[in-house]
Parts: sequence; structure tokens; C-alpha cells
Amino acid sequence: MLNVELIKMSSDESEINYNTSEKISVKKSTFNGLIIGVIIVVGVASFFAGTYTSNLNSNQISSEDLDEAIAKLELKLLQNQLPTKEAVEPVKISLDDDPVIGNPDAPITIVEFSDFQCPFCARFHTQTLPSILEEYIEQDKVKLVFRDFPIQRIHPNALPASIAAQCANDQDKFREMHDILFEKQNEWNRMETTDALSLFSQYASEMQLDQESFDSCLTSGKHIAEIRNDLDDGHEYGVTGTPGFFIGNDQIGYVELKGAQPFESFKKVIDAQLDT
Repeated sequence: MLNVELIKMSSDESEINYNTSEKISVKKSTFNGLIIGVIIVVGVASFFAGTYTSNLNSNQISSEDLDEAIAKLELKLLQNQLPTKEAVEPVKISLDDDPVIGNPDAPITIVEFSDFQCPFCARFHTQTLPSILEEYIEQDKVKLVFRDFPIQRIHPNALPASIAAQCANDQDKFREMHDILFEKQNEWNRMETTDALSLFSQYASEMQLDQESFDSCLTSGKHIAEIRNDLDDGHEYGVTGTPGFFIGNDQIGYVELKGAQPFESFKKVIDAQLDT
């Protein structure tokens, strides 16, 4: 029987034990014997918003001028987050060896810490990412590095979904599995984990992956250490909720965005960095 277990070691540390005592098929009948018990202590995300006011008189300035002034102020605030020339060292965020969407040589990187079962992550990938893809990623200006941050305490199928995406990545099909997991999140997010795993195997079949290799990867625990490393790095960078983003590169440093921000929030940061 396959047993996946995450045991709390301290307030900041946890350990994953992944033990197999017999060969397991991905068939649903066998999956019914699968036990996945995962406890991850994750702090509640806190998002702080600043309020900026001015003494502008509405009788002395047009709404267009006001909008332009606000836009310039917002851009200036974002630019001020970038390291100055006097900064000793830019903030660096590890890309690890995680899946990349876009040209690996793109000058700007979006590092995303994400949870496949998180509804806000799904919102970003269905509502915001398409615009980022069209305007920046497909133009070789930006790449997106996807790092796993499954919050098992509230999303019991998040870790299995991360494993499924990593197994698809082994066959150069991460993007396809990534897309289907978010697009069909409502199909599997409330399932029992055994049923969700069976459905992930079905997705792999529909994608024409090598079924035997995928199923073996899914049940072997091959990528548990990789996912654990993403979690550890995320905690180190202060990630407390998903999705969490870091935008930039090692030369200029990274700007952090929290939550399922609209496209305009990404655009302001990216444009400022491309002009740096």
C-alpha cells in the first residue's frame, strides 16, 4: 500500500515520508487502497493595501488628466520597488529547475508559487495569464516559472495534482497538464483523493502520454522532494498564500505581487522593468 505522510516537525519545518511496500497500479480499484494523509502548517495570507490621496480639485483638472496623474503615480510607486543603483545586492529568487512557460532566455521572469486546487490560482490562469502570454511571453519578453506551493491543510488534492503536473513534465507536457488541471479544477477539487488520482491518469491518457510511465511516476513519489523544496523556498521568501509572484531577474531584483492580481498590475511592473 502507498502511504504519503507529511509530519509537522516544528513551527517552521515539516517532513514528508513516502513509503511503498508493494507495486501499485493507477487503476481506480487499486487507488481505493491509497492513503494520502498530509498536514502542512501554512500561515494565513495577509495582504496590506496602501491608500494614496491628493488635494486635486475636480474643478481644475479633467478626469482624463486625473487618470493620467494616478497612472503615473502608480508606475512611480512600482518603479520605486526596484533596487536602486545604490543597492548593495538585488533580491534574488531561485528558479530551481521547475517548469518554464515561454522562452528560457526571456529577460524578465515571473516566478509563481501556486496551488492547483486554489480557486484564486485558477482565476489567474484563466483570466490574467492569457493577456500576459499574448503581450509578453509569446513576444519572448517574459517567461513564467511555475513552482509548487500546495496548501494541503485546506486543499487535500493539491499535492497529488502537483505530482501529476510534474509527471507530465517528465514527458515535456507540463503546459498541457497545467492547463487542464486549472481549466477543470471544478471537476476534481471536491473528489476523494483516490478518485482525483484516477482522473489525473485519465487526463494523461487524453493527452496521449505514455500511460505506463505516467502512472508509475504518479504512484512512486518521484517528485515529492522537488515539491517539498518549492514549499521550503516559498516559506523562505515569505509566501503565505497562493498565488504568489516574484517578477524580475537577478540583475535588477524582484518585485513581489500577492494574490490573483489583474493584468494591469503585472503590466505596470513588467513595463517598468523592461525600461530599466
